Amino acid sequence: MRTYGKWVSAIALIGLAGGILVGVFQAQIATALLVWIVDARVGRDTTATLPDGLHVALCGTGSPLPDPTRAGPCSVVIAGKRLFVVDIGEGGARTIVAMGLPIGRIEGVFLTHFHSDHIDGLGPLMLQSWIASSATSPLPVHGPTGVEAVVAGFDAAYATDWGYRTAHHGGGVAPPGGAGAVAVPFVVPQGNARQVVYRQDGLTITAFCVDHGPVRPAVGYRFDYKGRSVVFSGDTGPSASLVAAAKGADLLVHEALQPHLVGLLTTALERNHRYNLAQVTRDIRNYHTTPEQAADAAKAAGVKRLVLNHIVPPLPLRFAYPAFLGDSAHHFTGPITVGEDGMLFSLPAGTATISQSKLE
Repeated sequence: MRTYGKWVSAIALIGLAGGILVGVFQAQIATALLVWIVDARVGRDTTATLPDGLHVALCGTGSPLPDPTRAGPCSVVIAGKRLFVVDIGEGGARTIVAMGLPIGRIEGVFLTHFHSDHIDGLGPLMLQSWIASSATSPLPVHGPTGVEAVVAGFDAAYATDWGYRTAHHGGGVAPPGGAGAVAVPFVVPQGNARQVVYRQDGLTITAFCVDHGPVRPAVGYRFDYKGRSVVFSGDTGPSASLVAAAKGADLLVHEALQPHLVGLLTTALERNHRYNLAQVTRDIRNYHTTPEQAADAAKAAGVKRLVLNHIVPPLPLRFAYPAFLGDSAHHFTGPITVGEDGMLFSLPAGTATISQSKLE
């Protein structure tokens, strides 16, 4: 027993000495750790080893409701070596960089509609992609008619900042002609019609209208590349046009709102006399899709896998996922994933596989 006590005392003394050493050399230890982290992360390109095919990186799976684990709606599509963004919510650009995706190689943004949470990350994306690549031409932003006003507003708001950047860093780093964005509008197809809005190097991007009324225009997109296909719903209620456009797709990335959980949020807001916000949480239920309805769409379209994004209400704990999914597994027998920031779905060309990983 005495020997045991001596060992305990010795271990305690070692711990105390270690704590003192850490305290004395904390700045040096922290600096060394930061150098190691910077060397490991800065300049990395997590797309370098991806096989040819389609890949979807979730850089924002949240909504306007605060969620510390999720940025605003944002997805990166990688087709071969080419990168595109679908919607760019707040925090999306930071997540793109954190995931090791080369932000300077993004060739264009495709907006589904003009709700603020789908566009409010455009300013940081314009800035970071411009500086990262020393771009000499603005970033193309594709969207339904009306995208011109959105882009013009961001360009006007950031114009003064661009001048500062070029003056400070020089034209070689921040070429004045490459700042900002340029709008690429298209007319929204009606009914179940679809419209090709981009076609190049084997990649075809098709737009279709969805029902997000009173928000109009609102569209979803289908990406087809070398026999693989991914569909993005954007914000929508149940839409026959989405089912038609998603027929036979490999992956459907669909928004989802769980009314039961949102109802709990409404009750809490009313209990705390936040009546305006309570009304908002009541209103949002009528122009979104439940997980079960998204599963119905996946089944009707015959897609292979369903990924839910634009998660409402916030789900900072995975423990809550079964409550969010509700009865969706009985509506669609394929894999259903609750989207998280950092997730990567890979669809290699020439295969039927869909793999999932995490980029952090």
